[in-house]
Amino acid sequence: NEGDAVAIASGNQLAGHRGVAMFQNSGLGNAVNPLTSMNHTFRIPVLLIVTLRGEPGGPADAPQHGLMGPITTSMLDTMQVKWEYFPSEAAEIEPALRRAVKYMDAESLPFAFVMKKGSVSPYEHRQLLPEVPMPRVKVRSSSVPQPQVRRTEMLQAVQSHSRASDIVLGTTGYTGRELYALEHRQNQFYMIGSMGCVSSLALGLALAKPGLRVIALDGDGSVLMRMGALATNGYKRPANMVHIVLDNSRHESTGGQATVAPAIDLCAVATACGYEHIHDISWPTELEKILDKPLNAGLTFVRARILPGYPDALPRPKEEPRELANQFSEYLKRRS
Repeated sequence: NEGDAVAIASGNQLAGHRGVAMFQNSGLGNAVNPLTSMNHTFRIPVLLIVTLRGEPGGPADAPQHGLMGPITTSMLDTMQVKWEYFPSEAAEIEPALRRAVKYMDAESLPFAFVMKKGSVSPYEHRQLLPEVPMPRVKVRSSSVPQPQVRRTEMLQAVQSHSRASDIVLGTTGYTGRELYALEHRQNQFYMIGSMGCVSSLALGLALAKPGLRVIALDGDGSVLMRMGALATNGYKRPANMVHIVLDNSRHESTGGQATVAPAIDLCAVATACGYEHIHDISWPTELEKILDKPLNAGLTFVRARILPGYPDALPRPKEEPRELANQFSEYLKRRS
């Protein structure tokens, strides 16, 4: 959805490219979480093009746009996203883009163009995305399909068997904080907020940096929130991406509320979405073997079953989010 699009564009931006996400204003609500907790907090500028349905005083529109139309620009204002209307004349587009780029480079914040109906000429989409053959996948399962260790042991396996050139992303909640507590590294990004967006951020990075392996450390609660992201990951299918879901069947950092993960075959979902290698594991040694594979082994999904629990007095990063993002981006520049 639109939040996934913002996260993918943000991954491109962190990797040194310009990230652009375009969507209808009806989906602006789906983008609120990453825009407010990731882009604003880490200062990741992306360009948004938001088409305007339900414009006050504009053409008659469907009833579902009656409220969203009038509040679109005020929502952008509330999120501190600078915006202007998309030009209606071709000659005005380049100067408008220069203004947007100047603002984003100066403030490291998103910028939005709000596109009124009729701003551009109609265009008929005649070409669909090409079909991608589904890979033949055999799920490789642990001999003991029950959780045996806590998150910490799995993260230790990631840090001990990831390469210095790998990009490692820790999802929101305790995963990113535990990863930081074990050892802070400049090739690690610690997501805060942006629930369910870590694999989309990873996708943007993997597409922008095909020579580096991207390891996304997700959680069952997080992946369930935006399960549609798996479909996009599977369609784009970057060979340099490993998606690890640390599954303790609960939202641990918000009080331990249960998730529906025990009733879901996450490996079957990943298979149906087009992931090329699927693993259902319980031991850190199994994860180590997966991470020892070559760089471009193919899009990989790992369901790592873990026990609940986390270290006492788990710290938060002492660096400001913007500083962490800058360190991460500088690391990526050196690896280009």
